[in-house]
Amino acid sequence: MTDRMRRWQIDDYGRAALALKEVPVPRPGTGEVLVKVEAVSLNYRDTLVIANGLGAPLDFPFTPGSDLAGTVVAAGEGSRRFAEGERVISTFFPGWIDGLPRGDSATLPYQALGGAYPGMLADYVALPEEWLVRAPRTLAPEEASTLPCAGLTAWFGLVERGGLKAGETVLVEGTGGVALFGLAIARAHGARTIVVSGSAGKLERAKALGADIGIDRTAGDWVEAVRAATGGYGADHVLALAGGPALGRAVEVAAIGGRIAQIGIIEGFDAALPLGPLMLKQLTLNGIGVGHRRALEDLVRAVDTAGLKPVIDARYRLEELPAALDHLERGAFGKIVVTPG
Repeated sequence: MTDRMRRWQIDDYGRAALALKEVPVPRPGTGEVLVKVEAVSLNYRDTLVIANGLGAPLDFPFTPGSDLAGTVVAAGEGSRRFAEGERVISTFFPGWIDGLPRGDSATLPYQALGGAYPGMLADYVALPEEWLVRAPRTLAPEEASTLPCAGLTAWFGLVERGGLKAGETVLVEGTGGVALFGLAIARAHGARTIVVSGSAGKLERAKALGADIGIDRTAGDWVEAVRAATGGYGADHVLALAGGPALGRAVEVAAIGGRIAQIGIIEGFDAALPLGPLMLKQLTLNGIGVGHRRALEDLVRAVDTAGLKPVIDARYRLEELPAALDHLERGAFGKIVVTPG
């Protein structure tokens, strides 16, 4: 291992400030491990953090990217969770081990990697060992890197908070990383699956992955199309990935007693809901902010047991990060992954 490495960082907000720098390899401190980064999966959030910090101040120079898969190559004093050579993945929210996140009604619990904490887009990172979990045995590093945010978000919405059961109907909006994880998790649990997308081509690809019903939202009223396809029943679970006004449509399409996992903000942070259907259908609306470490460990076990496989749309080398971000902003079918090696 050399003493120098590459790391992406910004010294100001905006894509124009992104630069690939050569810096010293960090040394693991007490309770930390040094991880050789083998893959980093990107999230739409990363583009927003680079653009404006998502409205929060960043500590410059700042490195983006939250979702790492790699191998422990050195351990600091007092580190006991992992041995050298073990494969690990990051947790999105450091310190959130189980239960509810810390915070109060005025302080949002959003202290995440690649935001409040430095990101992963480098050859090596030194992290507290508590911020990591063991990677799945059955996934390559590129695949494993998609679990910390996209995979866990879908798992948390459907299983941890949603209580998904066999025979229920799951609707996912779009064909991005969280959506396709939702599709895979629903199928593994024996649920009926519906994918709503604005791309006929992506709908065909989703059906090839096992989606039972594909609805083109550009071809008419997609809520009525879902109702027609389900004999008026609707969906027991909705992964609401668009945000904004689309959340009201999720309320309309939900079945009696249905559960809505509000996840995405692509169409905005503000929403107006039809309160009549929300109340009279006895719906549960869960706000999903990724998930805790224990649930990520549950997901890892499910991946190894059920053979869950993430969908990777494209892989880019570390030096190709700007092209990877361009692809992400155009819209991906599944995940975009950056590999330093």
